[in-house]
Amino acid sequence: METHLAKGLHYLDNAATVFPKPAPVLQAMVDFAASAGVAPGRSVFDLATVAESMIEDCRRAICDLFHGPRPDRVVFAHNATDALNLVIFGLLRHGGHVVSTRLEHNSVLRPIAHCVDDYGARATLVRFDGRGYVDPDDVQNAIEADTRLVVINHASNVLGTVQPIAAIGAVCRAAGVPLCVDASQSAGLVPIDMQAMHVDIVAFTGHKSLLGPTGTGGLCVGEGVEIPHTRAGGTGVESVARRHLDEYPFRLEYGTPNAMGIAGLRRGLAYIEEQGGCAAMWAREMELTRWLSQAIAETVGVTTYCAHESTDNRTPVVSFNIDGMDPAEAGARLDVDFDIACRTGLHCAPLVHASLGTAPAGSVRFSIGPFTTRADVEAGVEAVRALAADVRGR
Repeated sequence: METHLAKGLHYLDNAATVFPKPAPVLQAMVDFAASAGVAPGRSVFDLATVAESMIEDCRRAICDLFHGPRPDRVVFAHNATDALNLVIFGLLRHGGHVVSTRLEHNSVLRPIAHCVDDYGARATLVRFDGRGYVDPDDVQNAIEADTRLVVINHASNVLGTVQPIAAIGAVCRAAGVPLCVDASQSAGLVPIDMQAMHVDIVAFTGHKSLLGPTGTGGLCVGEGVEIPHTRAGGTGVESVARRHLDEYPFRLEYGTPNAMGIAGLRRGLAYIEEQGGCAAMWAREMELTRWLSQAIAETVGVTTYCAHESTDNRTPVVSFNIDGMDPAEAGARLDVDFDIACRTGLHCAPLVHASLGTAPAGSVRFSIGPFTTRADVEAGVEAVRALAADVRGR
């Protein structure tokens, strides 16, 4: 496929957003906007019905992907951060206890902090071990009588470690506490089965491994989980109702949806299936990651973080530092001198770096995506080796 990447650019920042997007995803958005880009579900004329039908088809595809209960319990939001805010504020704005981890992104940490500071909630943040994994027993020990939510990321955006969600889900189910999984880094890559894994809520973003555009994401909400309203507005149905509707998906959707973005997301889901499904995409990306991880770890003057002796239960993310070089400087030189696009800093996950001892500067992160080539990976490794040798020669 034609990628439209700048000539010579090696894009290794797919954990931030997958780029480029598949050409069929871009075309699907253009085609929808041109042929049926009207407000869905607000009217009964034919084009409005076509637009609504596309959105409902995407709900079904998301429900199937996560083995959710019913398509109407798939809720669209702006992204995973927006979706997580709906869950966390909805369940904790009147106080109570929440269990999370030190692996979390600020999309979880900051809403929890607001609930603690503003609404009197209490939070327990479980530590991760030296390999980057959370022990389900620690989650069990953290649950209290008034715990209203356990929220945990499926895969770390810094370390790439995939948490034992099925075991954590069993703990939460036995305690009668809803489990919300932040699948920002895993949805579309690591298979998720809400039923088998005892997951009550999946928060997903569309622009990463689901291959959709930015501005898409949402929730898949299990049966029996009722997230209280924190917003209200138009739904396009039952306009006479004084208060926002309680039934899903309207319960957590507000205003006109991002229909063009959802059209792109729907095509991204289809593209994943055309490539053999999540597991096949994951296997291909991890094949490159194994080589990258080993090559970076073996480079003299480079420190890697957590679980790089194995790529089992991981996503295609490698975090490291060049000894004696600030990660911000490393990132700038990788860009300017070697045409390597990557991410540096705290990666919106400050407690991970506090635990690793890499705060406040953070680390360099390379992340592989579906269109990363062996040449991209080799270029990244050679650039890191050159910078490490440069530091040693100073």
